[in-house]
Amino acid sequence: MAMGVLKHSRRGRSSRRALMAEINVTPFVDVMLVLLIIFMVTAPLLASGVPVDLPDSRADPLEQEPDQVTIAIDREGFIYVDDAIVENGALPSVLDQLSARTGECPLITLRADRALDYGRVMAVMGELNRANCRSISLVTNSSSEAP
Repeated sequence: MAMGVLKHSRRGRSSRRALMAEINVTPFVDVMLVLLIIFMVTAPLLASGVPVDLPDSRADPLEQEPDQVTIAIDREGFIYVDDAIVENGALPSVLDQLSARTGECPLITLRADRALDYGRVMAVMGELNRANCRSISLVTNSSSEAP
């Protein structure tokens, strides 16, 4: 955008000078790139709120669904459904509530700590099976070496 300004000189003549009013977008782009990097780094951390030491696997990553439910089992064996702790013995009623919302059980992603007893994980998977949840994804860390 250019603006003209009429300037009077001492000699009585008038000369027309154009002022350049331009926005310097370089700092704006720099700030946007820094924010983009910050969001790219922190976004994966926001997806998993319960700290779980996941086992390693060479499995291919799966696509995430918008309506999936995350069930996490931490090192002590406590169960979390979407970052909310589930009281002992209350998992069947929580799963029934999940199924009642949409009429069917949503996609479940199961995150279990590597130090857990296999029986504890199987007990949770048995409750998922009882609640008619047949689509369960097991979440692991990626690994580059074969077992």
